[in-house]
Amino acid sequence: MDQKTIDTLRLKKISPQGNLIDGKFSPSISGEFIEVISPIDGKKLTSIPRSRNEDVDQAIKSAKVAFDDGSWSLRAPLDRKKVLIKWANLVEKEALELAVLGVRDNGTEINMALKAESLSAANTLRYYGEAIDKVYGEVAPTADGILGLIKREPVGVVGAIVPWNFPLMIGAWKIAPALAAGNSVVLKPAETASLSLLRLAQLGLEAGLPPGVLQVLTGYGAEVGEAIALSNQIDVLSFTGSGATGRKLMEYSARSNLKRVYLELGGKSPNIVFSDAPNLELAARTAVNAMFRNSGQVCVAGSRLLVESSISKIFLDMLCKFTKELKVGDPLTIKNDIGAVHSEVQLKKNLNILKNDIEGKVILGGERINIGDGGFYMSPTIVNNVDTNSEIFQNEIFGPILSVSTFKSDKEAISMANNTSYGLAAGVWTSSLSRAHRMAEKIKAGMVTVNTYAGTDLTVPMPGMKESGNGSDKSLHALNKYTNLKTQWIML
Repeated sequence: MDQKTIDTLRLKKISPQGNLIDGKFSPSISGEFIEVISPIDGKKLTSIPRSRNEDVDQAIKSAKVAFDDGSWSLRAPLDRKKVLIKWANLVEKEALELAVLGVRDNGTEINMALKAESLSAANTLRYYGEAIDKVYGEVAPTADGILGLIKREPVGVVGAIVPWNFPLMIGAWKIAPALAAGNSVVLKPAETASLSLLRLAQLGLEAGLPPGVLQVLTGYGAEVGEAIALSNQIDVLSFTGSGATGRKLMEYSARSNLKRVYLELGGKSPNIVFSDAPNLELAARTAVNAMFRNSGQVCVAGSRLLVESSISKIFLDMLCKFTKELKVGDPLTIKNDIGAVHSEVQLKKNLNILKNDIEGKVILGGERINIGDGGFYMSPTIVNNVDTNSEIFQNEIFGPILSVSTFKSDKEAISMANNTSYGLAAGVWTSSLSRAHRMAEKIKAGMVTVNTYAGTDLTVPMPGMKESGNGSDKSLHALNKYTNLKTQWIML
């Protein structure tokens, strides 16, 4: 990756985009469109279709026809594997161009986008491609003369709704296992981050996906997302986003065909540093990255830093030092560590929270910066001595705002960690093996890491507890969401 290549790619003109329905890209039926504004400079990039109910109906009908004709669903797992791996290779070959396209759309710093978006998507497609012909059914321990078979079958048509912060990574987490299992997919990207997923789908067609197996519809969540969720022809819905939207999707399921709804609804994750942490400097650097990468717009961000009081001063000094070293600016400039906040709306939300909730406790940052660039940038912000009942401690902000609180005992640390409605991720820093296990057991989070933060890979799931959702992205467990169990009880 070199700056000259990136600068060339950033100037590439992006034509108006179309929905992908039945293997072809086309405008919405109404002809309406949505302007795509880049958070880098606040200027228009291109336009995408504003889809509505009739577009959703057409896409779902095509997906169901594709599923029922068996061109994908009845194909041998080995053959589906070949397509997914070819797709992964195409994505990997175009990784930098895909990453730059995504950065222009959502503002993630290029160093992170290359690894966490395009290369991550390629790895995910390859992982599920390699896995699908190695997943077996079961034979039940029955009496003589009876054969009990337990099989997994594809559910049919899967609806997938993904957010704007990591569209390729999260999109692949949903698309890859659903397609590997033999389903058809109707994908709805965020209206402010659709471009890279549209290109990903095009590469899927080039790899050999049959027409109709993967549909991509752009548009507003209240229009496209709602229509997908209310459809009686969608068999499973997988969503990553806000809790408020997740609740609506569950209501839509109840109002329609009781489709299974899997939700990843974000978090307010604690990162807990004990005085016996094996390396305080590493813990501080990791805490900075765990919060401020992608301008804090990460569902597993370690947004609540809990520090043992005996080391709070020295640790806070290190934290501020490493945060000050971060370079914030144009996300397509390699030397910058942090890119743009995704939208002006999100930026104003972040700044209003600081104004209303924690005045006087900001010890670093808290300002809009680089205003002359026309984009949406905010300085990494640290807030000290945060009240555990405050909004910044309790609610997901999705911005570069780190809250710092102190504790004196293991019991208090556990109580503070669990004092939120979320339960997605957590980090624990300690040299004590027994403490590490105790904390991991007691913290109510789907993913707990020790002496690192959120450093997992595809081999393990990312489940949520409490209001962080249900089901799991990643690992072989994700296949459970997109398959139905079937028992065959045969008298021989």
